[in-house]
Amino acid sequence: MASSGNLKVLNALDGAKTQWYHFTAIVIAGMGFFTDAYDLFCISLVTKMLGRIYYTNPGSPKPGSLPPNVSAMVNGVALVGTLAGQLFFGWLGDKLGRKKVYGITLMLMCLCSIASGLSFGSSPKTVMTTLCFFRFWLGFGIGGDYPLSATIMSEYSNKKTRGGFIAAVFAMQGFGILAGGVFAIIMSSVFNSRFAAPPYEVDPVKSTVPEADYVWRIILMVGALPALMTFYSRSKMPETARYTALVAKDATKAASDMSKVLNVDIESEQQKIDMNSEKSYGLFSKEFLKRHGLHLLGTTTTWFLLDIAFYSQNLFQKDIFSAIGWIPPAKTMNAIEEVYRIARAQTLIALCSTVPGYWFTVFLIDRIGRFTIQLIGFSMMTIFMFALAFPYNHWTRPENNIKFVVMYSFTFFFANFGPNTTTFVVPAEIFPARVRSTCHGISAASGKLGAMVGAFGFLYLAQNQDPAKTDAGYPAGIGVKNSLIVLGVINFLGTLCTFLVPESKGKSLEEMTGENE
Repeated sequence: MASSGNLKVLNALDGAKTQWYHFTAIVIAGMGFFTDAYDLFCISLVTKMLGRIYYTNPGSPKPGSLPPNVSAMVNGVALVGTLAGQLFFGWLGDKLGRKKVYGITLMLMCLCSIASGLSFGSSPKTVMTTLCFFRFWLGFGIGGDYPLSATIMSEYSNKKTRGGFIAAVFAMQGFGILAGGVFAIIMSSVFNSRFAAPPYEVDPVKSTVPEADYVWRIILMVGALPALMTFYSRSKMPETARYTALVAKDATKAASDMSKVLNVDIESEQQKIDMNSEKSYGLFSKEFLKRHGLHLLGTTTTWFLLDIAFYSQNLFQKDIFSAIGWIPPAKTMNAIEEVYRIARAQTLIALCSTVPGYWFTVFLIDRIGRFTIQLIGFSMMTIFMFALAFPYNHWTRPENNIKFVVMYSFTFFFANFGPNTTTFVVPAEIFPARVRSTCHGISAASGKLGAMVGAFGFLYLAQNQDPAKTDAGYPAGIGVKNSLIVLGVINFLGTLCTFLVPESKGKSLEEMTGENE
């Protein structure tokens, strides 16, 4: 749009000092991401328990585990829903406005979190079908939160600290993962002390007490609480000035809304928009392809490759810990104790590497830039994956288990102080306002496609090469060692694709997109 970069309301936003409304927006948007992470990753805490409760075969030397097809569905169905939600709500956010659809995604997440802990019937098939149905729609709501939260935060922020503010919203994921682990530890501890049970190898039947069925349901349902706490605040947020002025073409309302937010008088300059004669180009136009085609290729490929590695690590770190002996064999524990052990391991990883990684990015992204952080992150993830993979037999010795976990934690740290955050930030900055939410949704959906490849692929790939040592119902895989090598190669490809993504540090959104030309 001609001269839209000169609109005083946009200049006021770009130059605004950090104010209370910035932090309010971070909390409102961030609590959505806190809920997203809790809901997406808490399932990995309870899948082992679901196998024990619903799929234990009497007389088997091992506790029950989810069949491969059921496990894939339970772990992956929310990712499918998230992908669909990112595309749909990303498009809708550009058509109807960011604010109008922002509350819908939150209510969908709340309702489906609660419904995920309910069952229509008591047979394994009905319980798993109910769980998968509601986790799909839970994922659909979560998917909408990605493009809307990122776009709203980028359009509210000033250009000096924009990267840190968007990254801070995304960093709430770390606290969500941490909260899921801590709550699972508390619940499993309470239930285990109240309903003591012997290990599976001592008494297979009594090792899974009937009350264990409440544990996984409560863990899943509590995910609704943080989202409910911010629903009212979301409904009261004004539409972003950039959408109102540049897409809805109402500079008067944009100036009015932001005058209240910034506590200053801003001239509307509606005549500048009325006089504009430039034809806007759409997503599928030659002009978009020429200006932003490579950018969209860069944001989609880097997010796709990152999520293959990131979700493989997150969803199946319990299998990694079991493989190196950090979590004892399942038969030596009862069902509730196993939840406790898995939650404790994942909480330790989140506390020591995931959360610090996110906040390192928040504090440094506007100083050293998005490109540099992403390049460092992918490169270090590659190095640590190979360092774990090639001497894998060395790490599996009991005396080296703690060292393995420390090395494994570094891959999480550099994922979060790296591409896991920057792939979220950059698509919210480099595309025009009229397709910003859509392009972020496409980039995020590409990431979730990678997450599905990681979730489903690693489930099979990481199985032992010896068919006699695989989990029940799984074919032989390539083993954990070779799976880590594959993930290292994927991270290296992510390093190369980073060169397609432009640096947006310190630039206004209109400068990045060409809307001020």
